[in-house]
Amino acid sequence: MKRLFVSLYLLLSLSILGIGWTLDSLWYHNVDDSAAEDAPFLALASLLSEMPEAERAKHLAKFEEDKTLPLSLLSASQVALSNNESLSSGRVFTIALDDDKEMRLVRVGEQVLMAGPMEIDPRENLRGLFTLFFYGLLAGVALLWVWPLSRDIRILREATEAFGRAKWDTRIALTKRSQVKSLADTFNEMARHISALIENQQHLTNAVSHEIRTPLARLKFALALLPGYCGKDNDDEKLNQFLADMQLDIKEMEQLLSELLTYASLEAPREGLKFETSNLSALTRQVTQRLQSLSQVPIELHLPEKDVQVPADPSLIERALQNLITNAIRFAHTRIRIELVRADNEWRLSVEDDGEGIPLVDQGKIFEPFYRVSSSQNGNKGHGLGLAIIKRIMQRHKGKVSLESEPGKTRFTLHMRARR
Repeated sequence: MKRLFVSLYLLLSLSILGIGWTLDSLWYHNVDDSAAEDAPFLALASLLSEMPEAERAKHLAKFEEDKTLPLSLLSASQVALSNNESLSSGRVFTIALDDDKEMRLVRVGEQVLMAGPMEIDPRENLRGLFTLFFYGLLAGVALLWVWPLSRDIRILREATEAFGRAKWDTRIALTKRSQVKSLADTFNEMARHISALIENQQHLTNAVSHEIRTPLARLKFALALLPGYCGKDNDDEKLNQFLADMQLDIKEMEQLLSELLTYASLEAPREGLKFETSNLSALTRQVTQRLQSLSQVPIELHLPEKDVQVPADPSLIERALQNLITNAIRFAHTRIRIELVRADNEWRLSVEDDGEGIPLVDQGKIFEPFYRVSSSQNGNKGHGLGLAIIKRIMQRHKGKVSLESEPGKTRFTLHMRARR
């Protein structure tokens, strides 16, 4: 809006100055020649002022033959001007009469030389035309500024109405020269965020309706069969196994709810969030050592000699790294490699495994919530939230997560800003 105000202010100011100066110059150079008209009158007054008063009337009588310019001499006491103005010998005073005529007066000693009444120069009427022309040009310049602004505001209004009709993909495209380009960008960012929120809500609804429904149905079925396992003749081992299966269903639902809550908590970005300085090397080392006992393949750890310090939330980075290592453990054949390196102005923490790889068709969607890759090695396990959580964690840190995958090699990399 500041840009809008400044542009309007400059446009009007420069237009008024430019058009006014141009028309004023045209008027005085081509129309207004009053100075030329007054020159003979002032010359006559100057000549009369050098004569005695008795001879002035005789000399003036020589001009009586010119009926178009009546001349007469009056005593200064006979002439009274409004607003307490006074006549001077070097200035012509013009009086406009009601019948499109005028009179001109100039001081001649103790007398006043009066010319007229005479017809007003028709060119004087052009002054009003010039004034009208001035305001017309000013209105035209303002129109050139207002019309594209009105068009862009109409586009904004139509986009807002379309968005209000649940057309969530509505976006506004304006030129870079538009005065409301920043407003359109703000609308697009708002629309993108709201669209993402609605999409996430749909994902959450699908998860609750589908992911929880399966274990819940198994629990209902188990509860219906439970009385049959509680009889005197039933095997305790079968009963314990039956109860253990029910516990697994409950654990599955608890895990899903936990991931849903984590994903939802990372949904809203926190502006101006300041992180503490964290030892990324020590954090990576601790997570690797803790998960090594769960892995059937060795985990190789490659860290810089000097500990790496980065601004981060250590609990969130630990969660992201743990998710990546857990996935690598599920898919790796013979080894897992974890490496922390510096590249330009960021640190890159990568987790690589030698599994079967992720199909190219799935690589662009793998970070979407609830998206799961069907793997011949690992089936369709998980809820599809792990990588989506990692993506949001990195967005919270103003970083990103990237993927490189081919048969025999899959590498996920966390990109974090280096400490300045």
